Amino acid sequence: MGRQHWKKIWVGSAGNMVEWFDWFVYASFATYFAGAFFPSGNPTAQLMNTAGIFAVGFFMRPVGGWLLGRVGDRRGRKAALTLTVTLMSVSALLIAVAPTYDVAGYGGAFVLLVARLLQGLSVGGEYAASATYLTEASDPRRRGFASSFQYVSMTAGQLAGLGLLIILQHTLSDTALHDYGWRIPFAVGALGAAVVFYLRRNMLETEVYAEDTSHAAERGTLRALWQHRREAFLVIALTMGGTVAYYTYTTYLTKYLSNSAGLSKETATLVSFTALTVFACLQPLAGALSDRIGRRPLLITFAVGSTVLTVPVLTLLKRVNGYWPALGLSLLALVVVTGYTSINACVKAELFPTGVRALGVALPYALANALFGGTAEYIALWFKDAGIESGFSWYVAGCAAVSLVVYVTMRETKDLDLARVASREAPSVTTAS
Repeated sequence: MGRQHWKKIWVGSAGNMVEWFDWFVYASFATYFAGAFFPSGNPTAQLMNTAGIFAVGFFMRPVGGWLLGRVGDRRGRKAALTLTVTLMSVSALLIAVAPTYDVAGYGGAFVLLVARLLQGLSVGGEYAASATYLTEASDPRRRGFASSFQYVSMTAGQLAGLGLLIILQHTLSDTALHDYGWRIPFAVGALGAAVVFYLRRNMLETEVYAEDTSHAAERGTLRALWQHRREAFLVIALTMGGTVAYYTYTTYLTKYLSNSAGLSKETATLVSFTALTVFACLQPLAGALSDRIGRRPLLITFAVGSTVLTVPVLTLLKRVNGYWPALGLSLLALVVVTGYTSINACVKAELFPTGVRALGVALPYALANALFGGTAEYIALWFKDAGIESGFSWYVAGCAAVSLVVYVTMRETKDLDLARVASREAPSVTTAS
């Protein structure tokens, strides 16, 4: 790829990193601020309250997917990406200054809820705008490789959050972290978003969008999306298993290792940080592999691995007693998940024509995340609170099994011309030849 293509990928990825830093630090620091917004009592109940608000943010994502997907198709990918990072900056700042329960009662929890709703709105549009932009901006022969940087940047954002958590754990006392230290990452996120806003103001539009000749009045409309409803339902189905597995082994992993396996918060955080570093490095390699052998083999490998390995991996993780066995099992799980994360952005973008691509990726993906990704942590904690924690393992495996059926029966997408994708050409669920 040329220098101009790398510049487009860099700018799109940099904003995505900040978006997901802000999104994930909520989960990473929840163990420290859960008690600040809710009455003291059962720590698991406090975590369930904060996890519930975390899930609420996901239910705002379909609204963000619709609104910002429409902006991306009608005004351009650049306009949508600039707007998403602005919303994320505001939401991070709100959390940074939110009053505690001792100061404002449940008023602080309300501010937290509003901030999460804004984050959900922003991320609901960010994923699709970023996926569409990275896919369209790349060389057609390297779309898998280029779009894999979406999850590189998403993981980099989470690593930045975990890295900051490790630094604060070693520089502040546990009391200080619970009192005020948890506010620091949200202030950092708000500042980072402001920087990316400046970068995105000067980003270049994709040639595929600039040269699109579809009727302007139909771009980004629900009516146009309805003409591609088979592809939209396909996005929901292929996302189901992947998003549950992804959030299980990323946002929930640290809590699982400390709250269920009994590892210290510091050890659990270090395990997550190391595993995610390796995970980020695997994304471009798997994306490049998909450009050679196709998207379906990687998706099928993920689904089979997740269906078969989830129960034993989570069972063994609950029994680990140190850093190395926890790291080994976490890496095994994330290697499997790579089959989905490295290419799911381009697969979804390849399903839709240019005039409805951003909305086509955004809305069904956001719906799938609201139903499955955003509720994964809450469901895990619900099973734990009910005394049947192993039930969550079977739930994750079951979701992967459903998606496996879709992967096996869908057609290949890697060789499609994005500028010529139409309803009759778009891949749908059919029997694989």
